[in-house]
Amino acid sequence: MSGLSRLRNMFRVPDLRNKVFFTIFIIFIFRIGSYIPVPYVDFNALATLKNQAPTGAIGFLDLFSGGALTGAAVFALGIMPYITSSIIMQLLGVVIPKLEEWQNEGQTGQKKITQWTRYLTVALALMQSTALVFVLKSGKGGLLGQSFAQLPAGLVLIHNFTAYKAGLIILTWTAGTALVMWLGELITQRGIGNGMSILIFTSVVSRLPFQGGSVLSEAGSFKFTVIIIIALFMILGIVAVESGQRRIPVQFAKRVVGRRMYGGQSTYIPLKVNQSGVIPVIFASSLLSFPAILATVLPWNGAKTWINNNLVGQNTLSWFYIAAYGALIMFFAYFYTAIAFNPAQQADIIRKQGGFIPGIRPGPPTERYLAKVLNRITLPGAIFLMFIALIPMFVLKFWNITQFPFGGTSILITVGVMLETMKQLDSQLMMRNYEGFLS
Repeated sequence: MSGLSRLRNMFRVPDLRNKVFFTIFIIFIFRIGSYIPVPYVDFNALATLKNQAPTGAIGFLDLFSGGALTGAAVFALGIMPYITSSIIMQLLGVVIPKLEEWQNEGQTGQKKITQWTRYLTVALALMQSTALVFVLKSGKGGLLGQSFAQLPAGLVLIHNFTAYKAGLIILTWTAGTALVMWLGELITQRGIGNGMSILIFTSVVSRLPFQGGSVLSEAGSFKFTVIIIIALFMILGIVAVESGQRRIPVQFAKRVVGRRMYGGQSTYIPLKVNQSGVIPVIFASSLLSFPAILATVLPWNGAKTWINNNLVGQNTLSWFYIAAYGALIMFFAYFYTAIAFNPAQQADIIRKQGGFIPGIRPGPPTERYLAKVLNRITLPGAIFLMFIALIPMFVLKFWNITQFPFGGTSILITVGVMLETMKQLDSQLMMRNYEGFLS
């Protein structure tokens, strides 16, 4: 069956068709909010910075806001505060017993965690918008992805700065973040796919034409064609690795309850090669962006000069930055995998359900076996992530191209979200006896 026939099948089912149209409608609202500006910002001055491909901390955040951040739009902070708060809550679940208890309570506990994640999102949005307002006021270049020497002298982005103007801009950005969070939850509940992932996908894809145009204008058509070919091979690699998993067989013993016999079934635990997804790339980029933010308030010129020469603007393609970026991706891949998958908890669940891994005793031996397998498959997953993130950097450095700084991250997020959404569409179509996209 052709892809066009499968697409027709998707729109034949009224329920599925309504979900797709609802998702498109929410995406449309999200993109409108990315162009509505906040008041009191000098957009002529801001356009000077917006026309350049932003790097540094703002460049990474601008990727997730779909260009709304450098445009000082209502949705400037995008979905990033929610992502950060979700990661923080997941990490705190390991060290705070109450959160760990909620994680084990099923749907009831998940509702409590979601509620606290919302509170934390609003708090983070309030802090980030406050910091960003004062950065716009002072015009510090390091945070805006420009070197300190490159930012035009006397650039003022907010004229006649007052507490009222600052408060209104902060309130607008915080409310915009809360609205984006709500839109994402609406897609999850009533649309197709994970709402937050769909909004990230929309933001990243909306920046690809601008980034591609920057490469084309700076490098020329031949180099641009080569970069497109490299991107296509990267997409093929991402699809292969994201679909790869190690299936650990689990056998359940037979047991008699009353007059009925239960169990005796076999299943498997799917351990993905890239268990941590794109999280290590986000962590590494955010950590390397932090010194640029810190440099806006540091009084030491020596520290500012070092940060400017290694971590800001065009220097994000320096050998130091590339090496540190790769090492941090490897570290966070192992770190986040250890947080996301607990071998001790999984072994305990298997034991309580009367199951066992063939050839492995239940209890501590199962835990050690799962940890061993997880460590082994995490290595190629971490190398894959590092490869995807660094290959565009090496190409751009070799050809001395300063634009398109987040190529690997953009492709990884785009392909990952598309695969997950297509899998969900597949399951919906197969439930209704239609052939899916991936079948």
